[in-house]
Amino acid sequence: MTIGLIDTGCANIASVRFALERAGLEHVVVRDPSETGDCDRLILPGVGAAGAAMARLQDRGWPDAFRQDDRPLLGICLGMQLLFDHSAEGEVDTLGLIPGRVEKLPLSESLVWPHMGWNALQAFGQDEPLLRAVSLGEYAYFVHGFYAPVGAHTVAQADYGAEVSAIVRAGHIAGCQFHPERSGRVGARILSNFASQ
Repeated sequence: MTIGLIDTGCANIASVRFALERAGLEHVVVRDPSETGDCDRLILPGVGAAGAAMARLQDRGWPDAFRQDDRPLLGICLGMQLLFDHSAEGEVDTLGLIPGRVEKLPLSESLVWPHMGWNALQAFGQDEPLLRAVSLGEYAYFVHGFYAPVGAHTVAQADYGAEVSAIVRAGHIAGCQFHPERSGRVGARILSNFASQ
């Protein structure tokens, strides 16, 4: 089993690579869809702005490739947000693999924007493969200023001035708003679950 780790040029993929290595998960870095032939699963990490990341993905032919692919795909942080139809960050159309719109986290005098830190995973969906051996209330590490509101595809959520989709799923496509590669034992378990789902 080999995971293709997508390098869009808009993400520091080193931490994800190290986490996959620690978990003993075979992986290769891929830059365009033609390099994924030997991959059983794909991970789309992301940091930075939605518009710049979408431009990179479009330049390399990823949107069409994702729509035609049935391998398990995991989006991380911005990578999860790009799975939706549209992002309020720059008002950009995104991949359209999961219905919905990404919004800006509400500003609050009591909460720092963007959200950076540990937050509890709540309201688990039933039988979600990514959450095997993960308990309700365990913590994951978040860094984000935009979020997917809780909706039909939310399988776990967190609270940070709004109900935030922490994990989403639509068929073979899933996403984590938090960084599993920075989330200790919980994150390692989620990556291992993705590899074995």
